[in-house]
Amino acid sequence: MAVLWTCGILLACCSGSALGSPKNCEEVHKVFMAFGPNQFPLGPTTGKDLQVCISKNSTCCTKKMEEKYQVLARRDIQDLLQTSSSGLKLLISRYVAAFQETFEVLIRQAENHTNALFQESYPNMADQAVGAVRELFTDVGLFLLGSELSVDELVQRFFDALFPLVYKHLINSSLGDVSAGYAECVRSLSRDVRPFGAAPGLLADQITSSGVSGKLLLQALHLSIEVINTTDHLQLSRECRRALLKMQFCPHCQGLTQSKPCRGYCLNVMRGCLASMAEIDTHWREFVSSLEGLSARMHGTLDLEQVLLGVHTLLRDAVGHALRNGASLSKQVQKLCGSPSRRPAESVSVHHGSRRALLPLQAPVKATGEAFTSKRRDFLRTLKPYSTFYGGLADQLCDRHLSSGEGRLCWNGTSMVQSYTVRVVGSGVRAQSTNPEVKVKGIDPVINQIIDKLRHINKLLQGKSIPKLGSLDQIETGSGDAEGRYSGECDDEDGCAGSGGGESRTKLSKVYKMVPDVISDYKHHNHHPPFAKDPEIGGRSSSLRLIGAIWVPVLPCLHMLLIW
Repeated sequence: MAVLWTCGILLACCSGSALGSPKNCEEVHKVFMAFGPNQFPLGPTTGKDLQVCISKNSTCCTKKMEEKYQVLARRDIQDLLQTSSSGLKLLISRYVAAFQETFEVLIRQAENHTNALFQESYPNMADQAVGAVRELFTDVGLFLLGSELSVDELVQRFFDALFPLVYKHLINSSLGDVSAGYAECVRSLSRDVRPFGAAPGLLADQITSSGVSGKLLLQALHLSIEVINTTDHLQLSRECRRALLKMQFCPHCQGLTQSKPCRGYCLNVMRGCLASMAEIDTHWREFVSSLEGLSARMHGTLDLEQVLLGVHTLLRDAVGHALRNGASLSKQVQKLCGSPSRRPAESVSVHHGSRRALLPLQAPVKATGEAFTSKRRDFLRTLKPYSTFYGGLADQLCDRHLSSGEGRLCWNGTSMVQSYTVRVVGSGVRAQSTNPEVKVKGIDPVINQIIDKLRHINKLLQGKSIPKLGSLDQIETGSGDAEGRYSGECDDEDGCAGSGGGESRTKLSKVYKMVPDVISDYKHHNHHPPFAKDPEIGGRSSSLRLIGAIWVPVLPCLHMLLIW
């Protein structure tokens, strides 16, 4: 039930007259007082100055009351929209946080495995390799979490730093200490002599392929939050606001403070008001399906978890390739860099060092579970029921909150009747051409922008469009954010003058970007949040809905008493 309507019902002692002119306005005044100190007529009046709640009979409303009711009706619906989407928004926000946390954990594990590889198999160079390893995985983490870095360059930079260490400690360990200049000369030869064979290119390809899939998943979820924010704050048209007033509060003017609209009447009004929102339905369904398709393709070289936890194995093979070609590499280095001044090495001989390097690696223990894969499956299974969210939103609001039950007297826009006999139109903009309650001019421009973004992300998710450098960056937030522009018409009665200014567009590819408020609060109270299977998520969602159901009718009442 709409928030302010509920407040009115809670505060009304009994209904007004069932039909005809109200005998007195006492009950109407009790309800209206819930919205703050207001002026109203002492008894029924002609209501000649009313614009929407027009009646042949006398009325308890004035023009000022009508204006106040219109604002309240709009706020009621926007509160309901936000309440209806809160479960979906929380679900997505939780999993955005979970996926980003999983990325960070995988990066740390991959770095630890790599350092363990060097400690076990190449201890003479392990300490000096720590810095290069840290830089590699820091850059990979930045790439995964949104930064548009060149993976080829960051991987090659790591192998460039690794070559002088491998050359000094494994290939030519009798060199002892060499000057910084000589080490830099060896480093500069890495891309020409290719000491690690195809390993740099292979690693870059694997990180790029799996990383783009992971980034795309995150950015698609950020876009879905933008879609919800936009529809939560959709500015209702003038025609819609007048229709909502007529449906929800015009009965009060006739003393019918406990009336509810007929279901068919409610559907016509809400399908008209949310016609543009219903146009999202097809693209939102495709979005959910496309996420499932992307997740199904994330295996093998597209499995981020497998790629990251396999980096140390690829590096072992890369070092082995360099050692097998040690003699040839030594000749090339000596030819181009000369023979450095050196003192006897303190380490073991070349022969012994090479044998140690080629011993089978006892790989560090790695996680056997599939954390990222498991979280994706849990998320998509829980998201699936929401695939029809936008198509049935108007019906859901009427059936769960606004309209009367079957077989009861209901409000049809002019009087209380047994049933609504006017034709009920379908959903979507085209169907509204015959809507008897709301005139719809066309699709909302901001909804059009959201649909365009959904089309674009769907093509990327389906692999029909290859994301290029910066292309994901172009999917921006702003249309529905609290600080961004809202859609629809606006006038003084809404108090929204100047709402189109100060547009704030935030890039979705900000490093470690978190959905504001919801995620920060969630992570603050849950340092290690459990991401459960369906029953737990459903149970917690039910608890949240129950808490919301208790507080939704109470808080706005307190708020209204304070401000009016």
